[in-house]
Amino acid sequence: MPPSFDLLVIGDANPDVIIGPLDAPLAFGQREQLVDSGALTIGGSAAITACGAARLGLRVAFAGRVGDDGAGHYMRDRLAAHGVDVQALHLDESRPTPLTVIVTRDDDRAILTAPGTLAATTGADVPERLLTSARHVHSASFFLMPQLAADLPGLFDTARAAGATTSLDTNDDPSGRWDLAPLAPVLARTDILLPNADEAHRLAGTDGTSVAAAAGLLARQVPLVAVKNGADGALCHDGRTLHTTAGLRVTPQDAVGAGDSFNAGFLAARLAGRSTAEALDLAAVCGALSTRAAGGTTAQPTWEETLTHLTANGDSPS
Repeated sequence: MPPSFDLLVIGDANPDVIIGPLDAPLAFGQREQLVDSGALTIGGSAAITACGAARLGLRVAFAGRVGDDGAGHYMRDRLAAHGVDVQALHLDESRPTPLTVIVTRDDDRAILTAPGTLAATTGADVPERLLTSARHVHSASFFLMPQLAADLPGLFDTARAAGATTSLDTNDDPSGRWDLAPLAPVLARTDILLPNADEAHRLAGTDGTSVAAAAGLLARQVPLVAVKNGADGALCHDGRTLHTTAGLRVTPQDAVGAGDSFNAGFLAARLAGRSTAEALDLAAVCGALSTRAAGGTTAQPTWEETLTHLTANGDSPS
Protein backbone atom coordinates (compact mmCIF):
# COMPACT_ATOMS: atom_id res chain seq x y z
CA MET A 1 0.00 0.00 0.00
CA PRO A 2 1.54 3.35 -1.01
CA PRO A 3 2.28 5.92 1.74
CA SER A 4 -0.58 8.26 2.58
CA PHE A 5 1.77 11.21 3.16
CA ASP A 6 5.06 12.35 1.71
CA LEU A 7 6.02 14.03 4.97
CA LEU A 8 5.06 13.79 8.63
CA VAL A 9 6.28 16.75 10.70
CA ILE A 10 6.51 16.39 14.49
CA GLY A 11 7.06 19.27 16.87
CA ASP A 12 6.15 22.82 17.77
CA ALA A 13 3.22 24.92 16.59
CA ASN A 14 2.48 28.34 18.01
CA PRO A 15 1.41 31.80 16.87
CA ASP A 16 4.22 34.26 16.26
CA VAL A 17 3.72 37.95 16.98
CA ILE A 18 6.42 39.68 14.93
CA ILE A 19 7.06 43.39 15.54
CA GLY A 20 9.78 45.73 14.37
CA PRO A 21 12.19 46.84 13.31
CA LEU A 22 13.26 48.30 16.62
CA ASP A 23 15.72 51.18 16.12
CA ALA A 24 16.83 51.43 19.76
CA PRO A 25 17.44 49.06 22.68
CA LEU A 26 14.31 47.45 24.10
CA ALA A 27 13.14 49.76 26.90
CA PHE A 28 11.60 48.80 30.22
CA GLY A 29 10.20 51.16 32.86
CA GLN A 30 6.74 51.08 31.26
CA ARG A 31 7.97 53.01 28.23
CA GLU A 32 6.11 52.55 24.98
CA GLN A 33 8.12 52.25 21.77
CA LEU A 34 6.69 52.48 18.27
CA VAL A 35 7.77 50.25 15.38
CA ASP A 36 6.83 50.20 11.72
CA SER A 37 4.98 46.91 11.56
CA GLY A 38 3.46 44.01 13.42
CA ALA A 39 2.06 40.68 12.29
CA LEU A 40 0.30 37.67 13.78
CA THR A 41 1.30 34.55 11.88
CA ILE A 42 2.08 30.84 12.01
CA GLY A 43 5.09 30.10 14.20
CA GLY A 44 7.09 27.16 15.41
CA SER A 45 9.89 25.60 13.40
CA ALA A 46 7.93 22.41 12.75
CA ALA A 47 4.77 24.24 11.73
CA ILE A 48 6.59 26.58 9.33
CA THR A 49 8.43 23.63 7.77
CA ALA A 50 5.13 21.77 7.31
CA CYS A 51 3.55 24.77 5.57
CA GLY A 52 6.56 25.22 3.32
CA ALA A 53 6.51 21.57 2.29
CA ALA A 54 2.78 21.69 1.55
CA ARG A 55 3.32 24.83 -0.51
CA LEU A 56 5.92 22.90 -2.52
CA GLY A 57 3.31 20.27 -3.33
CA LEU A 58 3.99 17.57 -0.73
CA ARG A 59 1.26 15.69 1.11
CA VAL A 60 1.99 16.75 4.68
CA ALA A 61 0.66 15.69 8.07
CA PHE A 62 1.47 17.35 11.40
CA ALA A 63 1.63 15.81 14.88
CA GLY A 64 1.96 17.76 18.10
CA ARG A 65 0.02 19.52 20.83
CA VAL A 66 -1.52 22.95 21.34
CA GLY A 67 -3.94 24.32 23.92
CA ASP A 68 -7.69 24.14 23.54
CA ASP A 69 -7.82 27.93 23.34
CA GLY A 70 -8.04 30.67 20.76
CA ALA A 71 -4.36 30.44 19.89
CA GLY A 72 -4.56 26.67 19.48
CA HIS A 73 -7.59 26.85 17.23
CA TYR A 74 -5.85 29.58 15.23
CA MET A 75 -2.91 27.25 14.62
CA ARG A 76 -5.09 24.31 13.60
CA ASP A 77 -7.11 26.49 11.22
CA ARG A 78 -4.08 28.18 9.65
CA LEU A 79 -2.14 24.94 9.17
CA ALA A 80 -5.19 23.35 7.57
CA ALA A 81 -5.60 26.37 5.32
CA HIS A 82 -2.04 25.78 4.11
CA GLY A 83 -2.94 22.23 3.13
CA VAL A 84 -1.48 20.43 6.17
CA ASP A 85 -3.39 17.51 7.69
CA VAL A 86 -3.93 18.43 11.37
CA GLN A 87 -5.87 15.44 12.69
CA ALA A 88 -2.92 14.64 14.96
CA LEU A 89 -2.48 18.20 16.27
CA HIS A 90 -4.06 17.55 19.64
CA LEU A 91 -5.92 20.12 21.75
CA ASP A 92 -4.83 20.10 25.40
CA GLU A 93 -7.58 21.31 27.75
CA SER A 94 -5.23 21.80 30.71
CA ARG A 95 -2.36 23.84 29.20
CA PRO A 96 -2.16 26.94 26.99
CA THR A 97 -0.84 27.09 23.46
CA PRO A 98 2.78 28.26 23.24
CA LEU A 99 3.20 31.90 22.25
CA THR A 100 6.22 33.63 20.74
CA VAL A 101 6.97 37.34 20.41
CA ILE A 102 9.73 38.23 17.95
CA VAL A 103 11.28 41.70 18.02
CA THR A 104 13.34 42.46 14.93
CA ARG A 105 16.24 44.89 14.67
CA ASP A 106 18.38 45.24 11.53
CA ASP A 107 19.21 41.66 10.47
CA ASP A 108 18.83 40.24 13.98
CA ARG A 109 15.90 39.38 16.23
CA ALA A 110 15.05 38.67 19.86
CA ILE A 111 12.70 35.75 20.50
CA LEU A 112 10.54 35.43 23.63
CA THR A 113 8.55 32.20 24.01
CA ALA A 114 6.04 31.09 26.63
CA PRO A 115 6.28 27.29 26.22
CA GLY A 116 2.73 26.27 27.15
CA THR A 117 2.08 22.76 25.82
CA LEU A 118 5.62 22.24 24.50
CA ALA A 119 6.92 20.63 27.69
CA ALA A 120 3.91 18.29 27.76
CA THR A 121 4.26 17.06 24.17
CA THR A 122 5.27 13.38 24.05
CA GLY A 123 5.61 10.52 21.63
CA ALA A 124 2.06 9.53 22.51
CA ASP A 125 0.92 12.58 20.53
CA VAL A 126 2.26 10.95 17.35
CA PRO A 127 -0.05 8.21 16.00
CA GLU A 128 1.69 5.07 14.81
CA ARG A 129 -0.50 5.07 11.70
CA LEU A 130 1.19 8.31 10.61
CA LEU A 131 4.70 7.04 11.36
CA THR A 132 4.05 4.01 9.17
CA SER A 133 2.26 5.83 6.34
CA ALA A 134 4.74 8.63 5.55
CA ARG A 135 7.72 8.57 3.21
CA HIS A 136 9.70 10.85 5.50
CA VAL A 137 9.44 11.96 9.16
CA HIS A 138 10.87 15.31 10.28
CA SER A 139 11.15 16.58 13.86
CA ALA A 140 12.04 20.08 15.05
CA SER A 141 12.83 22.06 18.20
CA PHE A 142 14.45 19.16 20.06
CA PHE A 143 15.46 21.17 23.13
CA LEU A 144 12.03 22.80 23.59
CA MET A 145 10.22 19.50 24.08
CA PRO A 146 12.17 17.22 26.44
CA GLN A 147 9.51 14.53 26.71
CA LEU A 148 9.13 14.30 22.95
CA ALA A 149 12.93 14.33 22.62
CA ALA A 150 13.18 11.30 24.90
CA ASP A 151 10.62 9.46 22.76
CA LEU A 152 12.13 10.34 19.37
CA PRO A 153 14.40 7.27 19.10
CA GLY A 154 11.38 5.00 19.32
CA LEU A 155 9.36 7.13 16.93
CA PHE A 156 12.17 7.18 14.37
CA ASP A 157 12.65 3.41 14.78
CA THR A 158 8.98 2.85 13.96
CA ALA A 159 9.15 5.12 10.93
CA ARG A 160 12.36 3.59 9.59
CA ALA A 161 11.03 0.05 10.05
CA ALA A 162 8.14 1.04 7.78
CA GLY A 163 10.58 2.32 5.14
CA ALA A 164 10.61 6.06 5.94
CA THR A 165 13.64 8.31 6.12
CA THR A 166 14.10 10.79 8.96
CA SER A 167 15.40 14.29 9.61
CA LEU A 168 15.97 16.58 12.58
CA ASP A 169 16.35 20.32 13.11
CA THR A 170 17.34 20.74 16.75
CA ASN A 171 16.96 24.55 16.64
CA ASP A 172 18.40 26.55 19.52
CA ASP A 173 18.71 25.40 23.13
CA PRO A 174 17.15 28.21 25.22
CA SER A 175 18.89 26.91 28.35
CA GLY A 176 22.28 27.38 26.72
CA ARG A 177 23.46 24.02 28.10
CA TRP A 178 23.49 22.06 24.83
CA ASP A 179 23.38 18.73 26.66
CA LEU A 180 24.14 16.35 23.81
CA ALA A 181 23.73 13.05 25.69
CA PRO A 182 19.95 12.79 25.00
CA LEU A 183 20.61 13.71 21.37
CA ALA A 184 23.03 10.88 20.57
CA PRO A 185 20.43 8.09 20.23
CA VAL A 186 18.31 10.36 18.00
CA LEU A 187 21.22 11.20 15.70
CA ALA A 188 21.90 7.48 15.37
CA ARG A 189 18.45 7.18 13.79
CA THR A 190 18.54 10.41 11.75
CA ASP A 191 19.20 10.45 8.01
CA ILE A 192 19.39 14.24 7.54
CA LEU A 193 20.46 16.84 10.12
CA LEU A 194 19.42 20.44 9.37
CA PRO A 195 21.07 22.95 11.76
CA ASN A 196 22.02 26.55 11.13
CA ALA A 197 25.69 27.52 11.36
CA ASP A 198 25.66 28.44 15.05
CA GLU A 199 23.76 25.27 15.94
CA ALA A 200 26.18 23.18 13.89
CA HIS A 201 29.10 24.58 15.89
CA ARG A 202 27.29 23.93 19.16
CA LEU A 203 26.42 20.36 18.18
CA ALA A 204 29.93 19.60 16.88
CA GLY A 205 31.80 21.50 19.59
CA THR A 206 33.72 23.46 16.97
CA ASP A 207 33.37 27.13 17.93
CA GLY A 208 36.18 29.06 16.28
CA THR A 209 36.54 26.75 13.28
CA SER A 210 34.82 26.83 9.90
CA VAL A 211 31.21 25.84 9.35
CA ALA A 212 32.45 23.25 6.87
CA ALA A 213 34.57 21.66 9.61
CA ALA A 214 31.54 21.46 11.89
CA ALA A 215 29.46 19.88 9.13
CA GLY A 216 32.20 17.36 8.43
CA LEU A 217 32.33 16.28 12.07
CA LEU A 218 28.56 15.98 12.29
CA ALA A 219 28.55 13.91 9.09
CA ARG A 220 30.38 11.22 11.03
CA GLN A 221 27.23 10.80 13.10
CA VAL A 222 24.51 11.45 10.49
CA PRO A 223 24.60 10.39 6.81
CA LEU A 224 23.80 13.89 5.51
CA VAL A 225 24.18 17.29 7.17
CA ALA A 226 22.77 20.45 5.54
CA VAL A 227 23.71 23.73 7.24
CA LYS A 228 21.96 27.07 6.78
CA ASN A 229 24.49 29.90 6.82
CA GLY A 230 22.45 33.08 6.41
CA ALA A 231 23.65 35.56 3.80
CA ASP A 232 26.60 33.25 3.06
CA GLY A 233 24.25 30.63 1.61
CA ALA A 234 24.35 27.02 2.76
CA LEU A 235 26.45 23.89 2.64
CA CYS A 236 26.03 20.17 3.11
CA HIS A 237 28.33 17.26 3.87
CA ASP A 238 27.80 13.52 3.47
CA GLY A 239 31.01 12.43 5.17
CA ARG A 240 32.94 12.42 1.92
CA THR A 241 31.91 15.41 -0.18
CA LEU A 242 31.24 19.04 0.74
CA HIS A 243 28.69 20.94 -1.36
CA THR A 244 28.16 24.70 -1.09
CA THR A 245 25.73 27.21 -2.53
CA ALA A 246 25.68 30.98 -2.44
CA GLY A 247 21.90 30.93 -2.51
CA LEU A 248 19.68 33.60 -4.02
CA ARG A 249 20.20 37.30 -3.40
CA VAL A 250 16.99 39.05 -2.36
CA THR A 251 16.12 42.17 -0.40
CA PRO A 252 14.73 40.62 2.78
CA GLN A 253 11.74 42.04 4.60
CA ASP A 254 11.66 39.45 7.38
CA ALA A 255 14.01 36.49 7.90
CA VAL A 256 11.80 34.74 10.48
CA GLY A 257 11.31 31.12 9.44
CA ALA A 258 13.79 31.23 6.54
CA GLY A 259 15.65 28.24 7.92
CA ASP A 260 12.42 26.27 8.20
CA SER A 261 11.55 27.09 4.58
CA PHE A 262 15.06 25.88 3.68
CA ASN A 263 14.26 22.62 5.49
CA ALA A 264 11.04 22.23 3.50
CA GLY A 265 12.86 22.82 0.23
CA PHE A 266 15.67 20.39 1.03
CA LEU A 267 13.28 17.62 2.05
CA ALA A 268 10.99 18.21 -0.94
CA ALA A 269 13.95 18.05 -3.31
CA ARG A 270 15.32 14.85 -1.80
CA LEU A 271 11.88 13.23 -1.87
CA ALA A 272 11.65 14.24 -5.54
CA GLY A 273 14.84 12.30 -6.22
CA ARG A 274 17.13 15.31 -6.63
CA SER A 275 20.84 14.98 -5.94
CA THR A 276 22.35 16.40 -2.77
CA ALA A 277 23.80 19.39 -4.65
CA GLU A 278 20.49 20.11 -6.39
CA ALA A 279 18.61 19.82 -3.09
CA LEU A 280 20.98 22.32 -1.50
CA ASP A 281 20.45 24.85 -4.31
CA LEU A 282 16.66 24.42 -4.22
CA ALA A 283 16.54 24.70 -0.44
CA ALA A 284 18.61 27.88 -0.42
CA VAL A 285 16.22 29.45 -2.93
CA CYS A 286 13.23 28.46 -0.79
CA GLY A 287 14.81 30.03 2.27
CA ALA A 288 15.67 33.25 0.45
CA LEU A 289 12.25 33.67 -1.18
CA SER A 290 10.50 33.19 2.17
CA THR A 291 12.06 36.43 3.44
CA ARG A 292 10.15 38.63 0.97
CA ALA A 293 7.23 39.23 3.37
CA ALA A 294 6.57 39.36 7.10
CA GLY A 295 6.13 36.02 8.84
CA GLY A 296 7.57 32.60 8.14
CA THR A 297 4.89 31.35 5.75
CA THR A 298 3.54 34.37 3.85
CA ALA A 299 6.08 34.31 1.02
CA GLN A 300 6.95 30.61 0.89
CA PRO A 301 7.35 29.62 -2.77
CA THR A 302 5.74 26.90 -4.86
CA TRP A 303 7.88 24.24 -6.51
CA GLU A 304 7.48 25.91 -9.92
CA GLU A 305 8.43 29.32 -8.51
CA THR A 306 11.51 27.83 -6.88
CA LEU A 307 12.67 26.23 -10.13
CA THR A 308 12.06 29.47 -12.03
CA HIS A 309 14.21 31.51 -9.64
CA LEU A 310 16.87 28.81 -9.57
CA THR A 311 17.14 28.87 -13.37
CA ALA A 312 17.14 32.68 -13.45
CA ASN A 313 19.97 32.62 -10.89
CA GLY A 314 22.13 30.70 -13.34
CA ASP A 315 21.72 27.19 -11.91
CA SER A 316 20.08 24.38 -13.79
CA PRO A 317 17.37 22.43 -11.95
CA SER A 318 17.83 19.60 -14.49
